[in-house]
Amino acid sequence: TIDGVVVHYVGNPGTSAAANRSFFANLAVTHETYASAHFVVGLEGEVIQCVPLTEIAYASNERNADTVAIEVCHPDETGEFSDVTYDRVVELTAWLCEEFHLDPQTDVIRHYDVSGKRCPLYYVENPEAWTAFLADVTAQLEE
Repeated sequence: TIDGVVVHYVGNPGTSAAANRSFFANLAVTHETYASAHFVVGLEGEVIQCVPLTEIAYASNERNADTVAIEVCHPDETGEFSDVTYDRVVELTAWLCEEFHLDPQTDVIRHYDVSGKRCPLYYVENPEAWTAFLADVTAQLEE
């Protein structure tokens, strides 16, 4: 059962969605740690699905079992998403909300809201930007 969407940001600014997907795939081989996400959204707005929605991704500690994880690429240390990336994350999140009958205002959260980790950094340091993101997801659902 999917009860939420958790938004993350990648720990390596300026990297592509493909590079982050390869990183996750390599962890499955090396077993050096457990980390994955259902989706990675890239710097150019590309979306790569890494884990089927019927499987658990290891991204959010105790919320892994009931959430969809979205990792988001960003250009620099601020963690702010580019416009095209932001728009695609809004679209993807709205689609997931529609598919799983989720309310963006209560069921879409930051990694920070689960574990206290400052992820996605920009949206932890700028809570008004997170509020605007949730409003944009809600607006996308209403279109």
